[in-house]
Amino acid sequence: MARSVLSSTTKISKPTVIGVFFLLVLLVIAWSIHRIVPVWVEQQRNTLTGSTPQPVSDRARRLHQELLIADLHGDSLLWGRDLGEASNRGHLDLSRMRRGNLAIEVFSIVSKTPHGLNIHRNTADSDDITRLSIVQGLPPRTWFNLSARVAYHAKRLQRLAANPAHRFRLLTSRVDVSEFLQQRKKDPSLTAGLLSVEGAHALEGRIEVLDEFFNAGIRMVGLAHFFDNAVGGSAHGVKKGGLTAFGRRVIKRMEQRGMFVDLAHSSDKLIDDVLAMAQRPVVVSHTGARGVCNNPRNLTDDQLRRIAATGGLIGIGFWPQATCGKGVAAIVRSLRYVSKLVGINHVALGSDFDGAV
Repeated sequence: MARSVLSSTTKISKPTVIGVFFLLVLLVIAWSIHRIVPVWVEQQRNTLTGSTPQPVSDRARRLHQELLIADLHGDSLLWGRDLGEASNRGHLDLSRMRRGNLAIEVFSIVSKTPHGLNIHRNTADSDDITRLSIVQGLPPRTWFNLSARVAYHAKRLQRLAANPAHRFRLLTSRVDVSEFLQQRKKDPSLTAGLLSVEGAHALEGRIEVLDEFFNAGIRMVGLAHFFDNAVGGSAHGVKKGGLTAFGRRVIKRMEQRGMFVDLAHSSDKLIDDVLAMAQRPVVVSHTGARGVCNNPRNLTDDQLRRIAATGGLIGIGFWPQATCGKGVAAIVRSLRYVSKLVGINHVALGSDFDGAV
């Protein structure tokens, strides 16, 4: 009797076995998508040039180690890598910051990019970051909500800074900057970051979202990215218009909050309108000079002069569309050009590391 009861209660039906099998298959597929596809996407999009390293003199090495180096733009948060772990993918993590004596990085959050993006004309009708967010396994709340994506990535950098083992600081105030600089004099292995948002489309037309970004530790906002938005026109948009009424409210609120206004990717009209009303220095986090490399991605001599006149900073990019070349010589050519035009105090590095450029 016991054997009969046992066999009847433990017998598994064929449909159940098939269901378990398919569930396991789905789990394996989901794991593969989450673990393999994001790596493959980054390897395809976020590539290295493979150029031969240039010889560096001992004098240059010593000078490099003595400098306090900051970079105004990197998209490393885009790819989902743990920046606290050394990696051979992409361009930047905390380990490579230390090895390169990079003290401060501005970590930009990319919330939306159009399919087939280019520097001439894009609409806002598509979004490649949605698909990337899904395959990276980001929380569902981030899949179709731009401000939620921003909050998620801001939290990632906050967690990185909260771990003492990483020796990394998140800078959110002048006091933070002063304390970090003093600490780094004693310990050059310390690194720091500042959070930025690339494109005010992430505000989704709501001024209160700017306050949410500020509370999340974000201290810089790029007004435009690759398409026009509710704040104003992109250099790569359709209308390429100026500052809207909502955009004027955003600028005023950012200045009240002490946030940096970033004009990278902004249309000529948007730049004109912002410079006409700005009461504080403005930043162009990553760009080039049209006097060196004449294309819509870069700035005219007049724009460079007027930005410098606000007391602002101009970050020179490292990629071919910014410099019309590859390698260190092309970057240096642009740095020298802008330095001679507006003065060295207004020129910075704006690498666009990990920016798929």
